[in-house]
Amino acid sequence: MKVAAFALLLSLSSCSRYRDFTLPALTGPPENIQWEWRARPGPVFTRGEWDSVDVLNPSVIPYQRQLWNYYSGFDGKSWHTGLAISTDGLSWRRMGKILSADGAYIAANGAAIAQGSEVFYYYQTGSSAQIALARSTDGRNFRRASKLVLELGPYGSWDERGVADPYVVRQNNQLYLYYTGMDRALRQRLGVAVSSDGITWYKLRDNPILELGEYGTLDARGLGEPAVWSAYGSYWMLYTGRDRGEMRRLLLARSANGIHWHKQQLTISGGEPWDSQVICDPTVIVEGDRVRVWFGGGDVASPDENLHGQIGYGELLRKAL
Repeated sequence: MKVAAFALLLSLSSCSRYRDFTLPALTGPPENIQWEWRARPGPVFTRGEWDSVDVLNPSVIPYQRQLWNYYSGFDGKSWHTGLAISTDGLSWRRMGKILSADGAYIAANGAAIAQGSEVFYYYQTGSSAQIALARSTDGRNFRRASKLVLELGPYGSWDERGVADPYVVRQNNQLYLYYTGMDRALRQRLGVAVSSDGITWYKLRDNPILELGEYGTLDARGLGEPAVWSAYGSYWMLYTGRDRGEMRRLLLARSANGIHWHKQQLTISGGEPWDSQVICDPTVIVEGDRVRVWFGGGDVASPDENLHGQIGYGELLRKAL
């Protein structure tokens, strides 16, 4: 018993911070709605030079009266973050690489958000995936924080082996970071953390917030890459589901408080040869009654890279019942 107690004490002494919280209650009762998916034919952003193998993980934000896309590019050895700018979200102008892996495997798979007069970019780094922060006053030139903002969980925890795929939203001046966690059995599930300043984060004590599907379902092998927004009295989440054949699709969940989620019926699969095996990495912007969605797609069923990855576009529209 003493040995067990000592092990528990060690696990609780992890650098990670924990809290109990929910997202703010939304105005108005939840509405009974369904979403209809409409995808634009073909990719809207394709591979280039330093990102010649894959372009995936878009993070699109309104900034300086345009749309800025902080996306991930793979050169065959390392993942880097690039920037592209658009006026309509369909035609993009490349601005080059803004964050390099510098000889490491990855400095990408990130999420951007305007925070005061700066852009905060949360990205995945390290051989055991953890989440770091880079900051910019102009959206192009970033300085990296010296410490990680979200680290691995303690021994035996659900995110002991990986903390990845950040997606950040703001509600009532608080920031909430949804992410993928991986345990020692390599199971990937979803969790959330909260921050008042974007620098110090507290993981939800009751993580994970969304579990694997049952055997044979579209998310039985793993969940990842959450994108969250609020509409019609509820929180909504698009996330990537991996099946046993490593095909990936976008799935939908709904929540009253951003913590307790219920999976919905909607499934978004690739409808063309270029995204026939993988559709993943959503990022969303709500404009009136439509939810604009940029996503990654590929024609090779792989959990990570070499997908011939490109970025596509679609919209979720309220479906008449």
